[in-house]
Amino acid sequence: MSRLVTKKRGFFGAVVLAATVAGTMAVKDVGQDEGLRLKTYKDIVGVPTYCYGETQNAKMGQTYTKAQCDELLLKRLDEFAGKVEQCVKKPMSDLTLVAFTGTAYNIGSGGFCGSTIVRRYNAGDYKGACDAILMWNKARVNGKMQPVRGLTLRRERERAKCLEGLK
Repeated sequence: MSRLVTKKRGFFGAVVLAATVAGTMAVKDVGQDEGLRLKTYKDIVGVPTYCYGETQNAKMGQTYTKAQCDELLLKRLDEFAGKVEQCVKKPMSDLTLVAFTGTAYNIGSGGFCGSTIVRRYNAGDYKGACDAILMWNKARVNGKMQPVRGLTLRRERERAKCLEGLK
């Protein structure tokens, strides 16, 4: 049985995810899913992106070190875990938190907090919430929303981790 997340609060009240087992899993999962790019590039939908899928303050042509990217990923995952805990009102296991944080990191905290995932989880439909992760497998390519194989595989992994967290 997974233990419930004990909220570890940092200096500014944010969840300190990176120092936990869940944080280690989140860094590994998101790092693997996003991939590491040390130079800013345009992603599949044309958004300037760098490091581990980061878009905030992206500038084309900018380069980064792996250490800079690792530090930024830890910081941003803490931010996203905090957002997840703000909008998910029911207790969740570490694995569910990792799945939700990875999803939120990829789709944005606004998209996540307004999603069917959160609505179902907060209504007590935990399995339905995990299943709803699969809805987020599309991207606008050539002006048309379509499933993307990489996103589909990522969402299947996140769903599996979420479901495992329900046991």
